Amino acid sequence: MKKLILLAFAIIAGGLFFAFMPKDDRSSNPTYGDETIKWYSFEEAVKANKSTKKKIFIDVYTDWCGWCKRMDATTFSDPDVAKYVNANFYPVKLNAEQKEDIVFNGKTFKWVASGRGGVNMLANSLLDGNLGFPSYVYLTPEYERILISPGYKPVPDFTKELRFVSEGHYANTTWEQYRKNH
Repeated sequence: MKKLILLAFAIIAGGLFFAFMPKDDRSSNPTYGDETIKWYSFEEAVKANKSTKKKIFIDVYTDWCGWCKRMDATTFSDPDVAKYVNANFYPVKLNAEQKEDIVFNGKTFKWVASGRGGVNMLANSLLDGNLGFPSYVYLTPEYERILISPGYKPVPDFTKELRFVSEGHYANTTWEQYRKNH
């Protein structure tokens, strides 16, 4: 009987431990350094861009997306990728299903119910309604869209894409041509 009581106590204590652990906040990274990406909220990136102009990289994800989690665990965790992204972009995590309004360029983007859940209309607008996840959107410092890039990317492919945008190759060639030649 004592063993059963101890077992029950251990299960309850373990449950309480996990119940009170902090939630994963994908928009902030308390261990930011040269080897991790410093993620911004959309609003934080816009504010930072007012004082120092940079291109904006947006990771449009959902909480249920397995490939989004794999990008976080592999490509986004690569120290060289993190260093390059931090140096050349304001990186933003945008949950496509975020229910909180986002105000951008004088317009309020709201969450709209659709399908099994819903979508924030900023994500819908950035992706031209093509809601596949993960997807990445690159913007100029003036918030003009450079590129929409869907799908999981291993480090070499993602690095090539980052260089295409950060080095301004998009002004002279298409992504398809650049990808073939580099």
